[in-house]
Amino acid sequence: MAFAIKEINENPQILPNLTLGFYIYDSYDNAQRTYQATMLFLSSVERLIPNYCCNVHNNLLSVVGGLDAEISLHVSTILDIYKIPQLIYGSAPLMNEQSAEFTFYQMVPPDPLQYTGIVSLLLHFRWTWIGILTMDNDQSEKFLQIMIPVFYKREICYSFIEKIGKFSDIDGLYDMLQKGVKIYNQVMGSNINAFVIYGESFTMIFLRWLQYIPSIENIRTKAKGIVWIMTAQIELTASAFQHSWSTEIIHGALSFSMPSAYLLEFRSFVAKQNPIFSRKENGFISQFWQDAFNCVFSDEVVSDVPEDICTGAEDLKSLPAPIFEIDMTGHSYSIYNGIYAIAHLHICDNLICQKLLCFYLYGLIIYLFAQLHYFLRGVSFNNSAGDQISFDQNGIVRAGFDIINWIAFPNKSFLRVKVGKMDHLPPPDQGLTINDDLITWHNLFNQVQPISICTESCYPGFSKKVKEGKPFCCYDCIPCPDGSISTKNDKNECFKCKDDYYPNTRKDFCFPKIVSFLTYKEPLGLSLACLAHSFSLVTVLVLGIFVKNHNTPIVIANNRDLTYILLISLLLCFFSALLFIGQPGKVTCFLQQTTFGMVFSVAVSSILAKTITVILAFMATKPGSRMRKWVGKKLTNSIVVSCSLIQATICTLWLSMAPPFPDVDMVSVPEKIVLQCNEGSVIMFYCVLGYMGFLALISFTTAFLARKLPDSFNEAKFITFSMLVFCSVWLSFVPAYLSSKGKYMVAVEIFSILASGAGLLICIFLPKCYVIVLRPELNNREQLIRRKE
Repeated sequence: MAFAIKEINENPQILPNLTLGFYIYDSYDNAQRTYQATMLFLSSVERLIPNYCCNVHNNLLSVVGGLDAEISLHVSTILDIYKIPQLIYGSAPLMNEQSAEFTFYQMVPPDPLQYTGIVSLLLHFRWTWIGILTMDNDQSEKFLQIMIPVFYKREICYSFIEKIGKFSDIDGLYDMLQKGVKIYNQVMGSNINAFVIYGESFTMIFLRWLQYIPSIENIRTKAKGIVWIMTAQIELTASAFQHSWSTEIIHGALSFSMPSAYLLEFRSFVAKQNPIFSRKENGFISQFWQDAFNCVFSDEVVSDVPEDICTGAEDLKSLPAPIFEIDMTGHSYSIYNGIYAIAHLHICDNLICQKLLCFYLYGLIIYLFAQLHYFLRGVSFNNSAGDQISFDQNGIVRAGFDIINWIAFPNKSFLRVKVGKMDHLPPPDQGLTINDDLITWHNLFNQVQPISICTESCYPGFSKKVKEGKPFCCYDCIPCPDGSISTKNDKNECFKCKDDYYPNTRKDFCFPKIVSFLTYKEPLGLSLACLAHSFSLVTVLVLGIFVKNHNTPIVIANNRDLTYILLISLLLCFFSALLFIGQPGKVTCFLQQTTFGMVFSVAVSSILAKTITVILAFMATKPGSRMRKWVGKKLTNSIVVSCSLIQATICTLWLSMAPPFPDVDMVSVPEKIVLQCNEGSVIMFYCVLGYMGFLALISFTTAFLARKLPDSFNEAKFITFSMLVFCSVWLSFVPAYLSSKGKYMVAVEIFSILASGAGLLICIFLPKCYVIVLRPELNNREQLIRRKE
């Protein structure tokens, strides 16, 4: 303040023919003393006479201060009556309905900008698990009311909130000590490395005292590295008994600060300060000098106790930073700009300073100060550092915040390093810029950026599951369910890939699915096709052998017509397997299951007719048997036709009600788009299989009962074996089919068709072909009669 007023008075271009002066009063952090000091501002010098001013040359233009919001509010209560502006360089007062119209100008950027900066700073370093310390006052309550919902919205959790009370009297020392022990244990005993601390001038005194708690109370909690995120209102101060205390606890802290500037002239001004020559003009300098250098001036010694005598030649540069800083701090720079803002109001010289007649023109005074407010809101100027200073419509300076890294040295020296800023011009979420490389962290972090999270990050492929009873930042990492992925860290939920995409094994990326169906080009499809053609060729060969030996006894004895029907049915069965290979279409899907069901039903019906024929033929040979009339083509044809007709009816109902159709399966095989035939009606599909199984079971039972009949009339043994193979294949088909997916379901059905058809072909016709081809001498009537006898 003294430096700014000196510059203004020496600059004839700012206030010509006018001299600025100032008075300093101590509020003693007390409401009563604050009101008294404010009234002294408004009265005659050194005399408290409200509403009376007898010296028109000493006029109060504005008040600067104070650092704490509560003090500023008390000052505004009095100043608002006279419409005298107050320039605040600390916390803005918390307004209520009665104080909402108080007139003050804030040299500190608005609190919402600082709140946004705190959130941006935490998110920048990914500190989502924090502790919060505040002062026990209304300002802190407002801070918590605003910030807690914002923290929640931005997914930042807090473990605890502790409030720091001010030390008021000796009776409260024990309670304060116990509070300090609790806070120390919570801070040092938690897994939190980042703490947001909202406070004022007293807060720094508490922090510096906190590090000595273990030596006072014998606490075993081990100290750890901490990053304090401090608000701009916290300044590096020290009480009288803390001059020699360490500042290690705040080493590596990050704080918001009002912008400052380096002024070489200020250093020169400070170096010239001499309490010996300026004691009459400025009594605060001598008092400060004695407190800072722990000495007394010779004319103030009143006892015989030897004390260090102040010479006035002590070097201010030798003082530790908590006692005095040579350069302007953020608060000092705000005061400096506030004085210049008042001085640049040339209206003051024309309207107020020459016309301020306190005891005659009280109504005019109010009007003129109202005009002063109007012009003050519109003032804009460049200070001696080249920075532009202006106010917005709410009386708040247009400026941002600097981000300061506090570095403490063992010799109690101190360094502020600007590592970033929170700009007021861009959108709030984009206002923070910070250079991580310039930051010096606490020594215990070994210059590695500290981590402050409740749970390690959930990597891609996992999602978060909040732990019961814990804040949402504390969670377990669970793998994404099948078909879902997460592509970023700490995702709350996994999301499914598109229908034509599938997740990789790590579940952090989606790949396009491949179209899949059983083709002739792949080994499996080609092998099954070759197998079907081979069995078809064998069937044709067997049929040719039987046709060639059409009139031989062994062909005649086994009912030639049923034999031909059975062979043709088996041939069609092998060919029907080819309908399942290739891309499914409307025609192939329409014919697949029904063709397979019909031809197998005809085949099994033929086998059943052959078995019944054997039994009837044996019974008809008995003397006096009435079974002779049943032996013949009519019975066998009726068995084949009736049994096949039932299956045909089932297939017809199936095709008319819910026929099979081409379909796309994107679920069963995650990485493929399976082209398949949808059965249309699963019930009808299993009805076809069930009826075919029913015929096979009857044929097997009948053949099993007839297996011991004489060989000359009997092929029941061969039929028994063939039906045993047939039933085994199709009983195995059901679980194999249900457990298969995609094209392998089709492959299972093709294999079952080929295996069951081959079983019938081999078990029934291989022995006969052996006799016909290799043992023709056995293929005669005499041999059959002899074997019968």
